[in-house]
Amino acid sequence: MSEPATLLVADDDPGLRESLDRALTREGYRVVLASDGRAALERFQGGDIDLIVTDLKMPGLTGLELLRAAKAIAPDVDVILLTAFGTVEEAVKAMKDGAYDFLTKPFRREQLIKLIDKALERRDLIEKNKALQQRLDDLLGQGAVIGASPAFRRMMTLVEQVANSSATVLIQGESGTGKEGAARAIHERSGRRHGPFVAVNCAALPETLLESELFGYEKGAFTGAAGRKEGRFELADGGTLFLDEVADLSPVTQPKILRVLQEGGFERLGGTRTLRVDVRIVAATNQDLVQMVRDKRFREDLFYRLNVITINVPPLRERREDIPVLAHHFVRIYAAKNNRKLEGLTDETVRQLEAYSWPGNVRELENVIERAVVLARGGRIEVADLPAEIAGATPLPEGVLTIRIGTPLAEVEARLLEETLRVTRGNKTLTARLLGIDPRTVSRKLERQEDGPADDPPAGGEPA
Repeated sequence: MSEPATLLVADDDPGLRESLDRALTREGYRVVLASDGRAALERFQGGDIDLIVTDLKMPGLTGLELLRAAKAIAPDVDVILLTAFGTVEEAVKAMKDGAYDFLTKPFRREQLIKLIDKALERRDLIEKNKALQQRLDDLLGQGAVIGASPAFRRMMTLVEQVANSSATVLIQGESGTGKEGAARAIHERSGRRHGPFVAVNCAALPETLLESELFGYEKGAFTGAAGRKEGRFELADGGTLFLDEVADLSPVTQPKILRVLQEGGFERLGGTRTLRVDVRIVAATNQDLVQMVRDKRFREDLFYRLNVITINVPPLRERREDIPVLAHHFVRIYAAKNNRKLEGLTDETVRQLEAYSWPGNVRELENVIERAVVLARGGRIEVADLPAEIAGATPLPEGVLTIRIGTPLAEVEARLLEETLRVTRGNKTLTARLLGIDPRTVSRKLERQEDGPADDPPAGGEPA
């Protein structure tokens, strides 16, 4: 339960001070009283004040002077002014100096309480945005991939473990989950980080063009080959070659890739000299390679060569905690690109983003935020700025967890533990009681998740 907000009430009228003290205390606030502006400033300098309510006309130090001094000390603390009818014009001027709002005496207690509630909600939103921004900056400092959810952290633990090895890595995940980002993270954390990272989309190029792109060609190798061209394998020498959509490799190209993996050598198209390169292969697919091997649409020997270590990138619906961080990240990017001044997203907008299932994953979220940035009419992205299917999304009932068929049991257990901890707000004892296990078991499982799957054998290793 969060601590109640602390309000500093400054007024030279003792009757009004005591009346406000009683009313605001009944509303659950902590109230600190000051009989004039100078006493209020001294108390404010002591810290732990969330909002100031001050009379405009006071001896010694006026409300306006208190406002300016408070804003100089803590710009995020809002000030509400109380003023007599004859000083309304001064109160309006005070708004330009940073006052949140003002009330004209006499006023109803309900008016002041409503104003205080709105000011504190605004401050809370600013603090959340600052915390999110700090988290985002921290994550951006770690690399191109962004996330903080347990599912994302487990993936990144495996990325860290495999990065400095020479093993071939197969990255699996739905379209738009960020498989290339995971591949780049492996490269940036490896000893090859000073070498090139070369990406090839195997689905985007026809078979003949793909081979020439991968292996290069000699002059005269085919019509139009006016000179020698280095292929992607040569360009990636000393670094990492990322084969995206590797399931789309043709039956003709597959054995040539296998040869490079086995022998480290290849010939350019039209060439006779064997070239040798030092390249680490990271491949990615959104298809079921195991089923493709069964259907004889993908070579089994190539599959085992690629599948030394498997990394699964979780879909966005399984890492909903990352949605606010990613959304704010994309707001920053596209606000800058479109020369828009936006403070971020409203809380309601974030809730709607979290409620949506995101079949297109991170790529879809990025497109939605870019659209919202362009269409936003206010200082923050509102629900009305979102596409209809997202604005009307219905959140899952509290306590409901969706698991897709085929999810490994270890992943099911981890997600169930995470969701139960989220619902119980991190209460391990209550979590253990709901799951029917010992609280020490909860702690052990959490420690094991943080340590990562170091004791697990690599997925899909080649059989002896």
